[in-house]
Amino acid sequence: MTYIDGMVTAVPKANKQAYIAHASKAADMLRSWGATRIVENWGDDVPKGETNDFYGAVQAKDDEVVVFSWIEYPDKATRDAAMAKMMTPEAMKEFGEMPFDGKRMIFGGFETLFAK
Repeated sequence: MTYIDGMVTAVPKANKQAYIAHASKAADMLRSWGATRIVENWGDDVPKGETNDFYGAVQAKDDEVVVFSWIEYPDKATRDAAMAKMMTPEAMKEFGEMPFDGKRMIFGGFETLFAK
């Protein structure tokens, strides 16, 4: 069954093109390691909540946009192998400097219940 990695982060508006370049490079690497689909989404209609919201989850600043992304894998084993490769010093060097504060990114792996 499909396995999903989901991420939400805050990216400075001024870094949009740098983010696209960074994410595109990461997507190419992840595809070569078995990911079947990578989806990157730039916040366009993200409402502020009264109790909680995406902005609060990633401590977004006024000059930042919330980015919501996911990576699809054919199964958890493929995802785990890709993540192990991604965390190597060689891969981290290839990625270069992130155009956002990675400490405020939230992410996790999800087992697919169903997809219609």
